[in-house]
Amino acid sequence: MSPMDRRDFVRTGAAAALGASLARGPGAARAAPDGSVARPGTAAAAGPRSFTSPFPGRLRLGFIGVGGRGSWLLGLALARDDTPVTAVCDIVPEAAARAVRAVTDAGGAAPASFTAGDEDWRNLLERDDVDAVIVATPWQWHAPMAVAAMEKGKAVGLEVPAALTVEECWDLVRTHERTGTPLMMLENVCWRRDVLAVLGMVREGLFGDLVHCQGGYQHDLRAIKFQPGAEFGPGATGEAVWRTRHSIERNGDLYPTHGIGPVANWLGIQRGNRFLRLSSAATKSHGLHEYVVAAGGPEHPNADIGFRLGDVVTTLITTANDETILLSHDTNLPRPYSLNFRVQGTRGLWMDDFDALYIEGASPEPHRWEPAAPWLERHDHGLWRRYAADAEGAGHGGMDFFVLHAFVEAVKRGDPTPLDVYDAAAWSVISPLSELSIARGGDAVAFPDFTAGRWRTRAAVFGLGDEF
Repeated sequence: MSPMDRRDFVRTGAAAALGASLARGPGAARAAPDGSVARPGTAAAAGPRSFTSPFPGRLRLGFIGVGGRGSWLLGLALARDDTPVTAVCDIVPEAAARAVRAVTDAGGAAPASFTAGDEDWRNLLERDDVDAVIVATPWQWHAPMAVAAMEKGKAVGLEVPAALTVEECWDLVRTHERTGTPLMMLENVCWRRDVLAVLGMVREGLFGDLVHCQGGYQHDLRAIKFQPGAEFGPGATGEAVWRTRHSIERNGDLYPTHGIGPVANWLGIQRGNRFLRLSSAATKSHGLHEYVVAAGGPEHPNADIGFRLGDVVTTLITTANDETILLSHDTNLPRPYSLNFRVQGTRGLWMDDFDALYIEGASPEPHRWEPAAPWLERHDHGLWRRYAADAEGAGHGGMDFFVLHAFVEAVKRGDPTPLDVYDAAAWSVISPLSELSIARGGDAVAFPDFTAGRWRTRAAVFGLGDEF
C-alpha cells in the first residue's frame, strides 16, 4: 500500500467517531471538574519513567524517511562528529541509495538500507547499532513509527505534526510514560532568532502580564500540493504524493505546531498553564480549485476534486491562566509567507508581520510603533550568540541546526528534551480538535490534559540556558 493510498486520515465524516472518543462512558475519555478530558486509567500520580542516557559520547542515528525533509536533516547529522548514521529507510529505493551515498561521501561507513515496502522500517528498529531515530515521513506515519520506536528503546526525533488523532496523541504519551524513552518533536520555529529574543523579553516582564498571543501557518502551498498542469495521483512527486490528500479529506488546522510552539513557550503551556478549549471556523474552499483550473484548464482531471479544507481556518484557544490565543491556517491562497506572531500584555506588544513593537513608558512616542530590531538585538538569546556561526546555512534561517542539536545533546546527556512528548501531544491535538469543532459548527471542544494535572508544577525547560 502506497502512502497516497493509505486512508487513515481524520475526516469530517469521522467527526462522530472522534466525538465519541471525547465522550464519557466505559473505555472513553472522561471530563475532569475543570472541563478537561483525561484518559481513562491515567492518574495524576503516574508519570514518565526516568531515563538515564546510555549514550554519553555519541548517538547512532537511524533515519526513517530520507526524502526532502529527511535528507536535509541527514546532512545536518553528517556535519557532526557525534552522530554516526547507521541505518536509513525509505519506500523509494533511489532516495535510500542517495542517503547511503551521502553518508559514505561524508566519510562514514555505509549504513544499512531498508527499502522493502511500507513496513520495512520495523526491521530498522530491531538493529542494535541504532540508538535513536529521526522520523521524517508523511504525517500519517509519525505516531505509529514513534510509538514502535519507543517500544524498542530508540529515542525519537519526530517531525511535525506528531500525531493526527486524539488517540494517537494519547498513544505517544502512554508509551513514553511506560518505557521512559525520550521523544522530542522537531518543531524548529521555537528556535527562530526573533522568537527566542521575544521569549527572553516575556520572561523579563517587558510586555507585562500576557493576555493574548497569535500565531499561524500562512504559506502558499498550492504549487506543492499540485504541480502545475500535472494530474494529482500517479505521477505526482514530492509532498504532492501525500500532502494533497489531507486538503481533500480534512477540514481543520492541519499544521498547527509552527504557530503554536512559540506561543506555548511564551505562555508556559504545560508548565504552570495549559490549553483549556478551542473553537474553530473554516471559510469556503475555492483557492485550490481556482489554481488547478488556471494551471490546467476546466477540463483538467483535478478540476473535479472536491476539497474539504477551508481556505482559511481560524482557531481561538483559551488557557487555564485566562489568556486567549488566535491561530490561523492559510495554505490555499496566494500570499507571502507569514507565521503571524503577536505577543500582547499589559505593558505592550510585539507583532511579527510589522517588525514592530510598542512598550508603554519605554517606546519613544505614546501610541506609536517603533522598529523591533533594536530590542531584538539587545535581547538576542545566548543560543544564537553561541551558535550563530554553526547555524549559518543550516536551513530555515538556522533553526534546523538548533532543533537537531537540542535533540542530540539532550538524549546524549540524559537531560529532559526541551520539547517533550507532552508538548508534542498538546500542540498536535489541535488538528483533530479543530476538525471536530468545525464539524460541530464551531462548538468549543475541551483539550485533554495529557499531564494528568502535572502541568501545574512542571518546571520550564525550553530556552533557559545557552546549550539547548
